[in-house]
Amino acid sequence: MGGHEHESRMQRRLIDSLYVEAMLLADEARAYFDEAGRAEREALDPFVRVTYSCESLKVTTRLMHIIAWLLTQRAVLAGELRARDALDPSRRLGAAPVTDVPVLATLPDRAQALIAASTDLHRRIERMDVAQEQPADTVLSPARSIQQRLALAF
Repeated sequence: MGGHEHESRMQRRLIDSLYVEAMLLADEARAYFDEAGRAEREALDPFVRVTYSCESLKVTTRLMHIIAWLLTQRAVLAGELRARDALDPSRRLGAAPVTDVPVLATLPDRAQALIAASTDLHRRIERMDVAQEQPADTVLSPARSIQQRLALAF
């Protein structure tokens, strides 16, 4: 197996594992914010309840951007989309809505955990999105190139 083929397979595994992580997080967030968190939401102060609703939308927005970006990367790896087309602004990772730390502290623990998980995943994907702009370093071995990209991503 050539170096490029090995790197491509590792990249596919990374994208697939991040996709699974994003889908599981999206399912967990939907279940919590739509169902399980209802009682917690109803117990909140009315102002905090509005904040809770806004934060649930922010989680959904982050995850939609992440999943769309990962699907684009899967299309590139499958040969359905050219790598340079993935750099088109419409296919890049959307900006993450910001959650203020003081606001976060007013929310139930489970909501805080989901917000933090979506923010962390978006940050990791954002590093990968930025890294794809960098020209491939032909001097590095495939293993060093992957190590460098993983270091940037995490």
